[in-house]
Amino acid sequence: MSKIKFGVIGQGHIGKRHAEMVRRNPATELVAVCDVLPKDKIGLTDIKEKFYQSAEEMIKAHPEMEVVNICTPNGLHATHSLLALENKKHVVVEKPMALHRQDCEKIISVALQQHKQVFCVMQNRYSPPSEWLKKIVADKIIGDVYMVQLNCYWNRDDRYYKKGGWKGTQDLDGGTLFTQFSHWIDLLYWMFGDITDIQAKFADFTHAQSTDFEDSGYVNFRFVNGGMGSINYSTAVWDKNLESSISIIGSKGSVKVGGQYMDQVEYCHIKDYTLPVLDATAEANDYGAYKGSANNHNQVIQNVVDAITGKSTITTNALEGLKVVDIIERIYSFRKPNRKS
Repeated sequence: MSKIKFGVIGQGHIGKRHAEMVRRNPATELVAVCDVLPKDKIGLTDIKEKFYQSAEEMIKAHPEMEVVNICTPNGLHATHSLLALENKKHVVVEKPMALHRQDCEKIISVALQQHKQVFCVMQNRYSPPSEWLKKIVADKIIGDVYMVQLNCYWNRDDRYYKKGGWKGTQDLDGGTLFTQFSHWIDLLYWMFGDITDIQAKFADFTHAQSTDFEDSGYVNFRFVNGGMGSINYSTAVWDKNLESSISIIGSKGSVKVGGQYMDQVEYCHIKDYTLPVLDATAEANDYGAYKGSANNHNQVIQNVVDAITGKSTITTNALEGLKVVDIIERIYSFRKPNRKS
């Protein structure tokens, strides 16, 4: 079988990771990459693949390209996804799928018209603790869900928000929940379903000069499927990340998964149940997944191969990507027009 041919738009940290995972997969071939910056400015002088500074030029130059990975700033995800789809390419889009629900809907519509697949990158679903939590909730091992608390306390200071960059801007970044914590909101939706009856408060403690939006928030809600939940988050933590954790209270027991990146089972007490051995000891990095498995992006690329060849379904499909954006937009509807007011 011939290899599936890929192109990657965006060659920042994440884009380079996507490119490397495509190179490593025996069923895929990286044809070209693209970035607005010259390749000598982003350390790509030694790459073997074709390099372009225009996404349009790259796609039109390679009709053999079957899949395009979108690894650009958040606010450009919809534009580049639509460009790829309109040129009859499958799309792999980094989180978030877009910054607005209506843009996600347009992506889905064009994908259906072109008979192409849209893969939303939410690689934390592959982590052993996440897969375990999904199972104990879906199989009712923990019983009926009463309460869920998601805590995300990270550091993002001036070392992260560089002047002149896209991070921290409303139009290209979109907000803390989009850039830092959309992975965790995806896990919340994946495990427990949609939310309603949302209430939220926001604050900007340390980022008034570096971002266009809040750095902290409290959110509470009810799950459509039953039970209550809350999200407590901040990027105002001093010096380094504190934790990403989830606590679940159910009718048959309670669990907590914590650590910096929700990678450690800290508590498990469930009726007539013994915790299985989980491979949750691999070191995690700044993007919330395991270094030992190349941040699980290798599994993302393998899922693309398997779905295109009919061996499996998409791990995170476009409708699920849309729901994450929809949930964040509904939470952010409680933000005041002027965050400092």
